[in-house]
Amino acid sequence: MQQAILIRDAGEADLAAIRDIYNHAVEHTTAIWNDVLIDVDNRRVWLELRRAKGFPVLVAEVGGRVAGYASYGDWRAFDGYRHTVEHSVYVDKDSRGAGLGKALMLALIERARAADLHVMIAAIEAGNAASIALHERLGFRLVGIHREVGQKFGRWLDLAAMELKL
Repeated sequence: MQQAILIRDAGEADLAAIRDIYNHAVEHTTAIWNDVLIDVDNRRVWLELRRAKGFPVLVAEVGGRVAGYASYGDWRAFDGYRHTVEHSVYVDKDSRGAGLGKALMLALIERARAADLHVMIAAIEAGNAASIALHERLGFRLVGIHREVGQKFGRWLDLAAMELKL
């Protein structure tokens, strides 16, 4: 029997787990196009900034352990874009494929609708077929591919642009 997934707001006690999930993605995947590992203080500032702007940071807890997190924030920092957000969702390497990404996304979409937002943007490394498929199942549509706009692990990466009208 699969363990229940609890989606809740992140707190101070979750920062080490969020850091670990983030750092694993930095070191081993093209999900995050950063090269520098971060510490708990970095995540603390990030969490405080998200909260100050009214943006959610959610965690997925399974068996008392944080196994994923998601958030959204400004898509572009101009007034005209205030009803559009870009989201991020990351799942621990040992918990992928268990429905956590979907559960986090559904909760995040619900929060965005409750905040009366209009569009949610997804920017996904174009080779990440699983993430693109998940977003399509949730109603996102592919609106374009930005070719060779980023680099990681010594190679150029394409970025799939997806959107969901809330």
